[in-house]
Amino acid sequence: MNCVAPLPAETDIQPQRRQMRFPARSFLAFALTPEAPLDEWLESLDAWTCNSPGFFTGRPVVLDLNLLRPTAELAERLVGALAARDIRIYAIEANGVDGFGPDMPPLLKGARPATIEALPDEGDDEPVAPATAAEDRTLIVDQPVRSGQSIYHAEGDVVVLGSVASGAEVLAAGSIHIYGALRGRAFAGVTGNDKARIFCRKNEAEMLAIDGWYRTAEDMESSTWGKPVQARLENGVVFVAAHN
Repeated sequence: MNCVAPLPAETDIQPQRRQMRFPARSFLAFALTPEAPLDEWLESLDAWTCNSPGFFTGRPVVLDLNLLRPTAELAERLVGALAARDIRIYAIEANGVDGFGPDMPPLLKGARPATIEALPDEGDDEPVAPATAAEDRTLIVDQPVRSGQSIYHAEGDVVVLGSVASGAEVLAAGSIHIYGALRGRAFAGVTGNDKARIFCRKNEAEMLAIDGWYRTAEDMESSTWGKPVQARLENGVVFVAAHN
């Protein structure tokens, strides 16, 4: 007696349909929030980018139009004006707007300032609470950060044991500690932490930023140049002071 089940005929074998997967991703983007009068805002932007040429090149930028509330025609002209400045807008945030023309960047829905949050598990009704300081993790970079390199850490402080070269940048959700010369750019508190600080042994920074507020080399007091400094944020102003 043969107990082995016969193989199905070749025509009976149905190919398994491959499921498509669309995983979500979360990325860091810079937001531009133009204000009226627009001509003056563009002039201020030009002055700022003159001090930091190429800052927006290759970076994802969101255009927040909630303050300006322009017409569709003005918004289109603004996107073109920014493109002429090598600022590429990859999405627009504008509450209460159904949509622009097909040639405009897509509208973001439900955008909010970045925070350190985990995505909720399936079935959860409430989002997971932001990580506390005790849960933060420090990233230690035990070699110099070379020109063109970008270090980004979204879970806590960054400690660089060497120097940060001109043209390099360090971005951290928490504070930044550089045990060498800072000649590039340092962005602390990038996910919404106004208590973050920046420390370096030798200040030759192209730019310092905390929680989105910036200070360029041209804006810093000459007394802090080449010195150990600490940068902190207070009332929307980045203060840079000598620090022993």
